[in-house]
Amino acid sequence: MKLKEFLHYTYIFPILSVLYYFTGFMGHSPLFDGIAGILLTASVLSAVHHAEVVAHKVGEPYGTIILALCITIIEVALIISLMVAGGKEAMTLARDTVFAAVMIILNGILGICILVGGVKYFEQYFARTSATTYLVSIVSILIITLVLPNFTSSINGPFYNEAQLAFVSIACLVIYGVFLMVQTVRHRSYFVSVDENAGIHFVPNNKQTIVSFIFLIICLIIVVMMAKGLSGTIENMVQSVGAPKSLVGVIIAAVILLPEGLAAIRAARNNQIQASLNLALGSALASIGLSIPAVAVVCIIYDIPLVLGLDKKDIILLSLTVFIVMLSLSRGKTNVLYGTVLLVNLAAYIFTVIVP
Repeated sequence: MKLKEFLHYTYIFPILSVLYYFTGFMGHSPLFDGIAGILLTASVLSAVHHAEVVAHKVGEPYGTIILALCITIIEVALIISLMVAGGKEAMTLARDTVFAAVMIILNGILGICILVGGVKYFEQYFARTSATTYLVSIVSILIITLVLPNFTSSINGPFYNEAQLAFVSIACLVIYGVFLMVQTVRHRSYFVSVDENAGIHFVPNNKQTIVSFIFLIICLIIVVMMAKGLSGTIENMVQSVGAPKSLVGVIIAAVILLPEGLAAIRAARNNQIQASLNLALGSALASIGLSIPAVAVVCIIYDIPLVLGLDKKDIILLSLTVFIVMLSLSRGKTNVLYGTVLLVNLAAYIFTVIVP
């Protein structure tokens, strides 16, 4: 790689972010936290660039799978580290973060993609079979992980006992594993648009792909580390305005999902709505399908209570979201109304978090 290429901001800012994180300045003053926020944002933009390089090399749907898995792994690491450090006080953290991630993805990222594409192209077309395949898997996992715990009777409260938690974890992994087989082997054509791929002319060489993959991992890791480092500042900010602590999970989830969200929105602007759906729905499925089993194992090992069941308000919002997404993707084409309604749903969710 030439020196001029290496001096691109997508290589410089991740390195600066890593160096700044290990200086230990974060959390000492609003100025230092502001600098950390700028570097975090730059690292997010860098992650989007490197993810697109990798995606162009491996093709669809593998590129979107790689980004979804990377972000989910980092999300799980962040949740687990905060839960182990917080102990019983953090028993709702996994539920709040995963639920926030799903709501942000299905309402926010998907809504913006549909709205941006609708404004620019009026209608965008995608394979209905891909949306159906995603939603069948997502809805099943959502119900058995976030709703069913409220109605079991082996233990009081919105909890699963260890046997139930083990079963649900295995069920999530089975659904996600079979989905990956369908997406990459048996029905790969569902998730690939010939017209969209025809517009891709840039194909990086092996060296560029390897370097971008390494920097993608670095970017994702430093984004999560900085988000964790800023979590105390975020908690103080949330408490200062009198908002519930669950808002912290929403903010952290939003930061983690920024790279994937920006990549999906950029694809929609380039009239690649199928890639946007792959990114949004794929990350929603990976987020809940992989996070819950990983967190369940840690909670069983460390004997940490794990609250999974949502309250009535959140169940209603989740049901509304799933219903609207299913209707919006049922025809194989999008318009601005679908995106607008989804964004209003997101606003309702965030508003009711702040003002329950």
